Amino acid sequence: MARPDPHSYNDDSQVATVSFDLIARIDFEHRTLHGDVTLAFREPAAVTGPLDLDTRDLAIDAVTDAAGQSFEYVLHPPEPILGARLSITLPAGATAVRIRYRTAPEASALQWLAPAQTAGGKQPFLFSQCQAIHARSIVPLQDTPRLRVRYTAELEIPQNLRAVMAAAHRARIDAVDTVIGMAIERFEMPQPIPPYLFAFAVGDLASRDLSERSRVWAEPAMLEAAAYEFAGVEAMMLAAEALFGPYDWERFDVLTMPPSFPYGGMENPRLTFITPTVIAGDRSLLGVIAHELSHSWTGNLVTNATAEHFWLNEGFTVYAERRIIEALDGPEAAALDAALGRRELDQAIARFATRPELTRLRTQLAGIDPDDAYSQVPYEKGCFFLNALELVVGREAFTAWLRRYLEAFRFSAITTDDFLGHFEATFPGALATVDAPRWLDGDGLPPNAPRPQSQRLEAIERLAGALPDVAVAKQWTPVEWQIYLDSVPRPASLDLLQTLEAEHALTASTNYEILVAWLTLALGSKMRSVLPRVEEVLGTVGRMKYLRPLYGALIAEPATRDVATRLFERHRDTYHPISRQLVDGLLRAATAG
Repeated sequence: MARPDPHSYNDDSQVATVSFDLIARIDFEHRTLHGDVTLAFREPAAVTGPLDLDTRDLAIDAVTDAAGQSFEYVLHPPEPILGARLSITLPAGATAVRIRYRTAPEASALQWLAPAQTAGGKQPFLFSQCQAIHARSIVPLQDTPRLRVRYTAELEIPQNLRAVMAAAHRARIDAVDTVIGMAIERFEMPQPIPPYLFAFAVGDLASRDLSERSRVWAEPAMLEAAAYEFAGVEAMMLAAEALFGPYDWERFDVLTMPPSFPYGGMENPRLTFITPTVIAGDRSLLGVIAHELSHSWTGNLVTNATAEHFWLNEGFTVYAERRIIEALDGPEAAALDAALGRRELDQAIARFATRPELTRLRTQLAGIDPDDAYSQVPYEKGCFFLNALELVVGREAFTAWLRRYLEAFRFSAITTDDFLGHFEATFPGALATVDAPRWLDGDGLPPNAPRPQSQRLEAIERLAGALPDVAVAKQWTPVEWQIYLDSVPRPASLDLLQTLEAEHALTASTNYEILVAWLTLALGSKMRSVLPRVEEVLGTVGRMKYLRPLYGALIAEPATRDVATRLFERHRDTYHPISRQLVDGLLRAATAG
């Protein structure tokens, strides 16, 4: 068998799925999705033979053709990373397969929230998170980004709730029998997507239009704040289109997620998921929106064929995000963002000191869970690689090439070699000039990596961790605060920390970027007075960007390691499964050490 994706049972000698039609009933009581999915093939099966699908913790009830004729199948024992292979024997000429199944209550792509875990406190909430290889825990399919699919979906949900999906909404049918109290929501995704972008949510949701092609969704209690925070989405879209070409997904709606959402955002086409931690009240954290919007071109339109080429998604998207920031807020803002990114990249490289192969852009991930390999390396190292190429060929020429690249690979999945071939054909010799193999296949960061330049950055660096002028610091952006706090030597003196707290009330900050940078510094300097605030954050937020440094700081200090263990035991069930895996790994590593 030929398996081009190390994270999928997909065999490229077998039929390929081109679309699927899903009918699913959402069962909040048992935390289960009851599904009936029909997978349609690009071409009929040439001969009688197997079809291998990816599944994780699914119960298979029946496998048939469209007419109900049973197919032979075997659900193999699960493997630790891939899950269980569903092998179906297809007859020659088969054009589709239909599977009835049930998800497990602990499905890795789903988080079921009790009413108490929501903003409204009265209704349950469900959301999916399929990246990188979690779609297989919701639908049995060829769960590899190299095979893009269209789909339709029909979700049966409690009538007092609303379903939203990363797809075009086609209809809502409320039940005639109010005793049953169920409604049906119908959706269609007309553009082909990689399976990790399959996404939906069900809850007490309301919406408000931001423009003719953008709408914000949120729980009613959050709607006003979310609509204010994201009011500039249309301006971002116009700036992005001017840079990268027309927006191909018709709508860019935003769903404000519950606090347990593990990421800053997820670029699900037509319905981006956004953490509520970006709602700072002053529109100062909208870089997350710029990033997820950029994915509409880099990632959603042109997708990495496997997780081993993840930098093609994220490195290009960070580059595009900073071009949008530069267009809207100026070069200084983009340079500061890049400087912060460089610091985060250095930290990620240091974290993989014993696994330097995971600091390469082109990775070998057979036997490695992509969630365990996740870091800022493909994001920031990928972006700096593109910056280096741009310096060689010039901004104008690079931008023109980028638009041609996006058009050439539109709605397809590619590898690093595909990128290299296209770039070399346009700029012969440029890849050699920057030593592309060192960037792609070498550990860490090459010595010729571009360094962000900014007058505001230089002003912060000149402080060398000393106290800033109060009036100047009051005008700092969240990025400037993060750069400053990160530059303070550890452990910092308590006098310095207490003065910062007295002058700027950092422990009470509602801007999570500033707050977590401050709390991490304080914990690393044994400033115990911040512990109640740390406990509050870890009990209310599930975003991995904040869990990692805060739990890490608690674990690093023997006197607070038991605090980390206690907090995780208390809050683990409120975290998304991906976040639980992260924190559990931190604690296990500390115990092993």
